[in-house]
Amino acid sequence: MQSIETKSSWVVAAVALVILALSFGAPWITIVALKPIAAETGGLRSVPALASALAWVGYGAGGIVMGVVAERVGVRWTVIFGALMIAVGLALSTGGARWQLYLGQALFMGFLGIGGMNAPFYVYVSRWFDRRRGSALALISSGSYFAGAIWPPIFERAIAHAGWRQTMLYYGLVEIVVVVPLAVAFLRAPPELLLPSGLLEKSFRSVMGWPPNVVFALMSAAVVFCCIPMAMPQAHLPALCSDLGILPSHGAAMLSVLLGTAFVSRQFWGYVADRIGGLKTVLMGSSFQIVAMSAFMLSQDEVGLFTVAAAFGLGFAGIIPAYIMAIRELFPAAEAYWRIPTFLLCSGTGMAIGGWLAGVLYDYFGFYAPAFAAGVAANAINLLIIGTLVLRRRYAPMRLA
Repeated sequence: MQSIETKSSWVVAAVALVILALSFGAPWITIVALKPIAAETGGLRSVPALASALAWVGYGAGGIVMGVVAERVGVRWTVIFGALMIAVGLALSTGGARWQLYLGQALFMGFLGIGGMNAPFYVYVSRWFDRRRGSALALISSGSYFAGAIWPPIFERAIAHAGWRQTMLYYGLVEIVVVVPLAVAFLRAPPELLLPSGLLEKSFRSVMGWPPNVVFALMSAAVVFCCIPMAMPQAHLPALCSDLGILPSHGAAMLSVLLGTAFVSRQFWGYVADRIGGLKTVLMGSSFQIVAMSAFMLSQDEVGLFTVAAAFGLGFAGIIPAYIMAIRELFPAAEAYWRIPTFLLCSGTGMAIGGWLAGVLYDYFGFYAPAFAAGVAANAINLLIIGTLVLRRRYAPMRLA
C-alpha cells in the first residue's frame, strides 16, 4: 500500500511543533513568577499554583470541544482563534484580582487558547503519517517541553527587568504575530481519509478481550496518576531552588535542563514506540519516572538537583505520545477525534492535580518532601494499571468486530 507520508507531512509536523512551543510558553510565565505572584496574593503559593492547575484543566477540557470544532471547520481556524485567546487570557491575568488570574488562565489561555491547538494537533498530525506516526507524535508533543527548555530563563530575566505583568502582555503580542501567519500558510487539510460513515458504526467490539471503553477508562485513569508526579517538579522546581538558597536564574536554568532533556529524549522514545508499541513504551517511561521522582526527595544541593532534573526529563518524556500511539493502535481511526482529546483532558487533570497538590502540601508542611512522596505513590498506581494492560494485551490479542 502506498504511504501517505511525504515531505509535506514533516513540514506540517515542524510547524505544529513551533506553534505549540510558543503557545505552551504562556503558562510558564505564571510558574516562573510563582513567588512574586504569591507575594501579591497573601503569600500563598497555592494561588498561582491553582492558576497553573486551572490552565491544565482548561486546555484539557477545551481540547474535547475544540477537537469537535476542528473536525468541522479545520484545525487552521481553531489555531488562529486559540492564539487570539491566549493573548486575551494573558492580558486578563495581569488585572491583579484572583478571579482575573484564574479566569484568564483557565478559560481564555487554557480552554479556548491551548485547547484549540494541542488536542486538535495530535489528531491532525497523526493523519499525515502511517509509517512513522510514533516519531511524528513524539515530535509535536515535544512542543510543551521545548517551551519549558527555552522560555523560563528568558521569562526570569524579563520578569526581573519589567515585572510579570509586562512579560505577559508582551508575550501575548508575540503569540499573535507568529502563530496566526503560520496557521494561514501551512495548516491545510490532511491526506488521511476517514472510513465511510457506514463503517464508523462497526467499531472494535473487543480490545484485548475487554469492552473498548473499559480499556479506554483504565488508560485514562492511568494517565491521571502518571501526570500527578509529572507536574510537581515542572511547576515547583524554581520555587524549590529558591527555598534552598539557589539563585533564581539557576532555578530557571534547572527547569530548562529538565525540559530540554525531555525534548531530546522524546525523539528517542518515539523511535522506541514505533518498534515495541505504545503501551510497553508507557510502562518503560513510567518506571524511569518513579525512580527520578524518588530521587527528588533525597536531593538538596544544586549539583544533585541538576542531575536529578536531567534524569527526570529523560524518563518521563515519552509517556504521553506513547499513550496517544497506543490509542491509535487499539481503537479505530474514526474515533480519534474524541478519544484523544478526552484522554488529554485526563492528562491535563492529572497535571493540574499534581501542581496544585504540591502547592497545598507545601503551604501545610513548609517543605516539598511530602509532595514528592505523594507523587511517588501516584506513580506506583499508574505502574499497576499499565502493567495490567501490557500483560492483558500479551495474552488476549485484540479481536475485530
